[in-house]
Amino acid sequence: MNELSQEDFASLLAFRTGLRRYLRWSETRVREAGLTPAQHQLLLAVKGHGPREAPTVGELAGYLLLRHHSTVELIDRAERAGLVRRGRDPEDNRVIRVSLTSEADRVLAELTRLHLAELRSLAPILDRLSAELKHLEGPQAG
Repeated sequence: MNELSQEDFASLLAFRTGLRRYLRWSETRVREAGLTPAQHQLLLAVKGHGPREAPTVGELAGYLLLRHHSTVELIDRAERAGLVRRGRDPEDNRVIRVSLTSEADRVLAELTRLHLAELRSLAPILDRLSAELKHLEGPQAG
């Protein structure tokens, strides 16, 4: 393994700083929209799961990197806030699926537009960091 250079540390610092700024920016936008960051992640996990069928509680726990009972608590709070609803799977009554309310779908769409625009503005920075890392790796990369 090669020795770490000052550029390695500087690149990692730039990446982590950019990532933290994006996350802080995101949390601010989410709170302005009336959600908590955890609720936003839940809504995104439900919507991002795909159109075929609503996700199960277990699938949401996997997306959110939470334990099952913590996910249930988050869903409970989101349901009380009018953001999600639960329903039984039509093929297996034991399975609970979670879907968005129309209001949550509207708020999530607005937030997603903002987040995608912000990510597009960060793309040049990430491209530069990626190029620097490839350059630092030398000829064996790629």
